[in-house]
Amino acid sequence: MSEHRHPHTETKNVINRISRAAGHLEAIKKMVEEGRDCGDVLIQLAAVRSAINNVGKIILADHMEHCIADAVESGDHEPLDRFNDAIAKFLK
Repeated sequence: MSEHRHPHTETKNVINRISRAAGHLEAIKKMVEEGRDCGDVLIQLAAVRSAINNVGKIILADHMEHCIADAVESGDHEPLDRFNDAIAKFLK
């Protein structure tokens, strides 16, 4: 994992959302252990997937606003290349 050199304004928001998603995922695990209805489990999994995707969107926007903007201003192409790779993996 690379070290960031720019401020990220959404860190607390991201951590809170990830914590909520992790808690929700634990609740889904319990649902499965209890033999709850598969449809209900799938609906809850979809909710967690959506929450994680939304966290990714927040991170992408924050990164673009701070790190990528700084890289463009300074002419540093390496962060742009890493960002493109990250986006490709995120969207798989």
